[in-house]
Amino acid sequence: MAGLFITFEGGEGSGKTTQLKALLTRLRAEGRDVVETRDPGGTPIGKQIRSLLLNPANGGMAVVTELFLYEASRAQLVREVIRPALAVGRIVLCDRFADSTVAYQGHGRGLDLGLIARLNALAADGLRPDLTVLLDLDPEAGLARVGQRVAPPAERHDRIEGEVLGFHQRVRAGYLAIAAAEPDRVVRLDASHGMAEIEELIRRRVEGLLRSPVRPSGPGILASG
Repeated sequence: MAGLFITFEGGEGSGKTTQLKALLTRLRAEGRDVVETRDPGGTPIGKQIRSLLLNPANGGMAVVTELFLYEASRAQLVREVIRPALAVGRIVLCDRFADSTVAYQGHGRGLDLGLIARLNALAADGLRPDLTVLLDLDPEAGLARVGQRVAPPAERHDRIEGEVLGFHQRVRAGYLAIAAAEPDRVVRLDASHGMAEIEELIRRRVEGLLRSPVRPSGPGILASG
């Protein structure tokens, strides 16, 4: 039986990672076989790439270099982790996926969306999430949450979080465009609401998917947003 591929997306401080872990805990408590991963990262190679991408010391990284590094990490993750898990019927929960590249490198950085669509499809081997949970939050509120992390000030922002507010606003606009273009796949949730309320909405949507014999999307070529 085919597995289920669910991705979590959102701007900085939106709470997507917290919600992914809450769903992970719930599904495993129900006895379901679940894989947790993240993009970039999720593999030994991906972890090294993630470190390069997020290190604030790499402020001089070219935008195209950034794009290729994200795609390289994703290509490894799909082939080493995601596709093998789905092939044996496991549920895969992924913290970010190809939509992040559309939002951040496409809308945020201004790179060509058609090029990104082609690279996403190649890196992801045509794989498309069954469901994408988009935690939508005003960037100012999200960045304020990031600043409240329990860490030394110098360690509270990675290279992407440290971008100017206008960049994060463009990223949010990109995510909203993706959600508008693919309402059957992307569920947009207001991340300013209480965490328990959001968790319940996600639970209902996922339960509906698990009960349905026909999924709304399934594997297919990724849209450009």
